[in-house]
Formats: sequence, structure tokens, C-alpha cells
Amino acid sequence: MKQTNRNYRATFIIDNRGKEDSVEQIIDEVKNEISALQGEISNVEDLGKRDFIRVTDKKLTGAPYVQITYSAPRAAPSQLLERLRLNHNVYRTFIQLV
Repeated sequence: MKQTNRNYRATFIIDNRGKEDSVEQIIDEVKNEISALQGEISNVEDLGKRDFIRVTDKKLTGAPYVQITYSAPRAAPSQLLERLRLNHNVYRTFIQLV
């Protein structure tokens, strides 16, 4: 049975406070996670650092945002969220179907 891919756009908020990893290294880690789930990345856009409208942590008032457009199987977004939940370099993740 052939597996069909869907197109997704994921927005990641990167948290590199107190870490030696640069934003580019963290983006590469996220891209590797997407590739491990049989995803094909079509576009990576660094949106730069933005301030949060609602601050939940007074020590983190803003962070770099990155958007990655990719195609992957239907189960990939939930698996990606679970894998990134354990990655403390990614503060928040939002995935939408495009």
C-alpha cells in the first residue's frame, strides 16, 4: 500500500538560553528529526527573534522563530511533536496542514 504524503508548515520557537548551540545547529537538529520521520523539507525560513505577546516565563520574553515547510506521512506531525517534547532546545511547536 502506497503511503501518501501531506504538506505541513511548522513554526518552531527556539530556546537557546545558556546553551552553546547556535540557532542554526538547533534548526539542523529539527530538520534531522523531520527527515527521520520520512519527511521531505521544501523550505526553511528564519523569521528572526520576536517578542512574545504573552510572557509565561519572565526570564524569556522573546525568542527566535523558524518556519519549516515539509511533506510527510499523515502520522508524522504527532510523532514530531512527541520527539520534540523531549528536546529542550525547542520551546514551542505549531504544525498546520497547508
